[in-house]
Amino acid sequence: MKALISVDMEGISGIVHSSETNPERYDYQRGRELMTAEANAVIAGVLDAEPTAEVRVADAHGTFRNLLPEQLDRRARLVRGKPRALNMLAGLDTETDAALFVGYHVRAGEGPGVLAHTMNGEILDVRVAGRSLGEIGLNAAMAGHLGVPVVLLSGDDAACAEAADLIPGAVTVPVKEALGMAAAVTLHPEEARDRLRRAAADAVSRREEIQPLALVGPLNVEVDLASPHTVDLATLVPGVSRTAGARTVTFTAADYATAYRLVLLLAQLATIKPA
Repeated sequence: MKALISVDMEGISGIVHSSETNPERYDYQRGRELMTAEANAVIAGVLDAEPTAEVRVADAHGTFRNLLPEQLDRRARLVRGKPRALNMLAGLDTETDAALFVGYHVRAGEGPGVLAHTMNGEILDVRVAGRSLGEIGLNAAMAGHLGVPVVLLSGDDAACAEAADLIPGAVTVPVKEALGMAAAVTLHPEEARDRLRRAAADAVSRREEIQPLALVGPLNVEVDLASPHTVDLATLVPGVSRTAGARTVTFTAADYATAYRLVLLLAQLATIKPA
């Protein structure tokens, strides 16, 4: 059995503010420790259920260099650094039996949700075949394109509700109740880890009951961007065009993997500021 654990940071128990998720802020080191501990709880749960499983852990926040390698469970392999193929899902392939999303957050514009966004603050919305998707949906659909079900997601209550709507049957673990963008009622980190370990074992054991999220092409994709400058850059990409107004670009992808890569490219273009 092979599992891929994708670990973001905003949905970790105890974390409510960017000072805990930004490498340049004072509380980031504590955020890294909380993130690594929750990853370890999920690794342990997978191996409780499947002692011989091959477990890969994809660091999936910001720089992709947040998890503390020396503190990570030595039974897992860590995927670290960027740029890389499949982004937050690096290490996933068609031989993977289950994907588990840890510390995820609700999409931009939804809420209340702790540190809600999609990819970065420049992407306001992504609609694939008319359905609004954030990082949960975009990554779950990429896993589904490879035939891999997402069996578990943890984060705040809003993220768990988003996952439940997209992936019926997936196990969700709300580790905090969002009160706003930077406020929550949160479980004690040790309690969250205990719940995650039990839930991961249960989720992996039921993986064959959970269907992958499959979006069949061709797919029309619309992306709302915060900056008109980013819209200008996006229209330099072959096949991407501007819709009426100054904020939205659109393209048609032959399959979901192509759509996913183009959305990642647009997210990267959004980080380029005017000269």
